[in-house]
Amino acid sequence: MLPVGTKAPEFKVKDHRGRDVSLSDFAGRTVVLWFYPKADTPG
Repeated sequence: MLPVGTKAPEFKVKDHRGRDVSLSDFAGRTVVLWFYPKADTPG
């Protein structure tokens, strides 16, 4: 876990439509990352 205030590292994931999305796509905007790695269910 990163300490509070640490900038997130650049990463790329697939969205719900299978398209690549990277953190840099949201530069200058607030981002909320919501995931449940063990639940394997949609948000």
